[in-house]
Amino acid sequence: MPPAMINVTHGRPVCLSAVALWVIVNLAGCSYLNQHSPQDIATMNQEEGSKFLSENAQQEGVVSLPSGLQYKVIETGEGDQPGPSDVVKVHYEGRLIDGTVFDSSIERGVPAEFPVNRVIAGWTEALQLMTVGSQWELYIPADLAYGAQGAGGVIGPNATLIFKVELLDIHR
Repeated sequence: MPPAMINVTHGRPVCLSAVALWVIVNLAGCSYLNQHSPQDIATMNQEEGSKFLSENAQQEGVVSLPSGLQYKVIETGEGDQPGPSDVVKVHYEGRLIDGTVFDSSIERGVPAEFPVNRVIAGWTEALQLMTVGSQWELYIPADLAYGAQGAGGVIGPNATLIFKVELLDIHR
């Protein structure tokens, strides 16, 4: 028996029933998501996202578009701008507003390629404003991202997203 168990049980063996083990495991496994309904999480994400975007709009260099999309130019490229049906090659990193990275082509070391009009609306709008060689940080409200359904278990309902995007090339 491990020394910690001997100390806790004063040297006596421990016998736990299956029910007791189930209770311990399930109580230990409780998480934030298990404590709140999906509607509560969606509402909290919407409120936190709105607050973030409102404060972010006041930051130097941040541009706010009528759609609600915000962006900040980190580096301006000199190349062409893609159209909606063009295929682009990009490097990106996606984060939640709390800083959690949920996806990164940079980390994988392989740029992503996709048609401009086959991604979330916030990306489609921003990519058509960028030029090849540009690097922008995008601040995307939930309605231009994954909305009320969220995505992939990591992106909750009504989540506002932040992407660092570098437009590497356009394939026409």
